[in-house]
Amino acid sequence: MKVYFDNSATTRVDPQVLEAMLPFFRERYGNASSLHQFGKEAYAAVQAARERVADAMGAHKDEIIFTSGGTESDNIAIQGFAYANREKGNHIITSTIEHHAVLHTCQFLESQGFRVTYLPVNEDGLVSVTALEEAMDRDTILVTIIAANNEIGTLQPVRKIGEIARESGAAFHTDAVQAFTKMPLNVDNDNIDVLSISAHKFHGPKGVGALYVRNGLRIRPLMYGGGHEKGLRSSTENVSGIVGMGKAVDIAIETMGNDVETMKSLRDEVIDGVLNGVTGSHLNGHREKRLCNNAHFRFDFIDGESLVLELDEAGIAASTGSACSTKSRDPSHVLTAIGLKPEFARGSLRVSLSRMSTSEETDYFLKEIPGAVGKLRSISPLTSWE
Repeated sequence: MKVYFDNSATTRVDPQVLEAMLPFFRERYGNASSLHQFGKEAYAAVQAARERVADAMGAHKDEIIFTSGGTESDNIAIQGFAYANREKGNHIITSTIEHHAVLHTCQFLESQGFRVTYLPVNEDGLVSVTALEEAMDRDTILVTIIAANNEIGTLQPVRKIGEIARESGAAFHTDAVQAFTKMPLNVDNDNIDVLSISAHKFHGPKGVGALYVRNGLRIRPLMYGGGHEKGLRSSTENVSGIVGMGKAVDIAIETMGNDVETMKSLRDEVIDGVLNGVTGSHLNGHREKRLCNNAHFRFDFIDGESLVLELDEAGIAASTGSACSTKSRDPSHVLTAIGLKPEFARGSLRVSLSRMSTSEETDYFLKEIPGAVGKLRSISPLTSWE
């Protein structure tokens, strides 16, 4: 049996999404900036997708900028806002458990003279709103906090964070790459000024994402060219990818209620099954305030990479954490930030589901995981588990 439980890294493209994209490779392949009929068809398709993305988060369509994905969206949001608003202040607030697209961008801005506060988190990965309030000062121009952590799945109090930022006159950006379509997000209700998403996290194609920028906000482009996407992202539009993203959003929003409940039920089966069925197993992240599709564990006296490979032999695809850093031998910055020692952080496994996951797959995983852990413990030099 083949089981794909690495949906936080990427998801299978929905067949309906692929079907919607194909004509824009073969028959309707015009450049969306061209004046002829081919170009007009492409432009209309891009605008229709823009409206779908905007509607899904309660935005206006002219507030949506198409990008190549989450990393580019985060960079435009943070660097672009920081440079455009430097005369207002030079202080940025983020957390210690952000995706590297945010953390490394903030670290770069420090080298450019900006001041960055990295808020700590508790053992569940939650940012303290009190600590945020205390960190705000007259020079704070931007707060950037991830909506749902990409490794441990913890959900942050997005609405409250946005409220604090707004009351202090700062903008609020959230990386919603994992959260979008898996929890309700409304840019007005949640006090969000800038938001990043990526299509391949919700059964759309890779290489296309979007950035919501509230009207009236000043952001400087990172690259210059023909002035596409309101001048913020010059480059010929990836029409087929954008169309695919629009279709993926349509499907995800239409089925979101049932999908979230189904994923949550399967997630809880996995969590309970592992914690009750594997001695020396622990859950990372908040038990309730977590993504509907995320279960992140650590196992005593186990190397996470070895466990991933052992499960792969059984036909199960999972990961240790973020796909952007799985080839690094350094322990996850997210896991050390929640207080885990490196030796425990390295013994982690992320199981991430999708709306295409089934109970047969979770049953198979729960049948295989005790044996995989037991086999690795039997050869581990660190323990004599039986």
